Amino acid sequence: MHGANLGTLLRTCDAVGACLAVPPFGWVDEALARGNTLRQPACVHRASTAILGVELADEAVRLADLPPARRRTVMVLGHEATGIPPEALDLLDGAVEIPMVGTGSSLNVAVAGSLVLYRLAGLL
Repeated sequence: MHGANLGTLLRTCDAVGACLAVPPFGWVDEALARGNTLRQPACVHRASTAILGVELADEAVRLADLPPARRRTVMVLGHEATGIPPEALDLLDGAVEIPMVGTGSSLNVAVAGSLVLYRLAGLL
C-alpha cells in the first residue's frame, strides 16, 4: 500500500472515530510518519477481533447491506488489481463488496476503505 493511501485511511479512521489496524512491517511505521497529517496522536493498533475483507467473493455482503460493527473489527484491503490473496480469504470472518455499475472492477484502495469504514461506523 502506498504511504499516501495509508495516511488517507488514517484520517478517515479519525473522522469516523475508528482506530487503524496495521501489519507489523517496518514500512508501515515509516508510511504513517510520512502520511499522518493529524494534529494529535493517531489511534493505531496491531490486533483486533473480527476480520472483514473488502473483496469480490461468493459470500460477500453488499456494502448497503453491511450492518454497523458491533465489536472491534479489522478491515482487510487487498491490492487494487489482484485483491486479497486467496490464502488469506480463508482467514476472514466475512467479506463485503462495493457494487460497481461502470466498466471498472475496483476502486482506489483508500476510497474503498473509506466507504467501508463509514458503513462500519454506522455513518452511511
